[in-house]
Amino acid sequence: MDIKIFVATHKPCQLPTQSCYVPIQVGSAGKDSIAYSVLGINDRSGNIIRDDSGDNISAKNPYYCELTATYYIWKNVTADVVGLCHYRRFFTNKKGLGDEEQPFKNVLTEDEIQNIMLNSDVVVPKRNKYFIETLYSHYSHTMDGMHLDVAREVMAEAYPEDLKYMDAIYSRTNGSMYNMCIMKKELFDKYSEWLFTLLAGVEERVDVSGLSDFQARLFGRVSEILMNVWLLKIQSEGVKVTEVTAAYSEKINWFKKGFWFLEAKFLGKKYTKSA
Repeated sequence: MDIKIFVATHKPCQLPTQSCYVPIQVGSAGKDSIAYSVLGINDRSGNIIRDDSGDNISAKNPYYCELTATYYIWKNVTADVVGLCHYRRFFTNKKGLGDEEQPFKNVLTEDEIQNIMLNSDVVVPKRNKYFIETLYSHYSHTMDGMHLDVAREVMAEAYPEDLKYMDAIYSRTNGSMYNMCIMKKELFDKYSEWLFTLLAGVEERVDVSGLSDFQARLFGRVSEILMNVWLLKIQSEGVKVTEVTAAYSEKINWFKKGFWFLEAKFLGKKYTKSA
């Protein structure tokens, strides 16, 4: 089984030792190539894959975030199984990613991925639980709910049969986030065609001029919710989806994240950056 899990990064990064993990520089258009390293391995080197090669939307990275890597994989990669994670988020077999001596010791190995894919079609992060917020209200408090309203308008035109899944997801209080996934390539291609069709419609209708850099990343944020719509859709069709822990390779200030969450919920303060 040919497995390629791409690691989206915009700065020099360190990779797990498993050869299935492939770094891809996102937003690379007009920028110098960056370096990467593999802990304890000196012969894993070469030119980093850039998302401005082949058929690409690299220039849209300020708005689409890691989805420029998703697009690149869709259009330019052939493998049995493909996936996307981040330089600071990886799928793991335990809650934590590792420790100082072995920072990636719990990251999914190629053999583990292969075993999962023998009985599953899609792997996504375990759901974030918002409890006091629906996915729609949380987005509305942190970004602009109009984006999701527009996405629904586009869905009604492009895929009206999927509106019932969208409405169900908008009302859900949990979801798989980060645009991370591992999928059989045929299914990944179907998902990408569906997703980028919808985002193209949203892009036609939403004016990004005047938005802050963070708020302008709306297409990457909307897509996190759209992925959950698609997951619900394919699960209703019998496709097997497995949820796996997604762990951080960098320290996260959970107190700050929680404080911002409450500020957005009760004070109407929009997010301006990631914690």
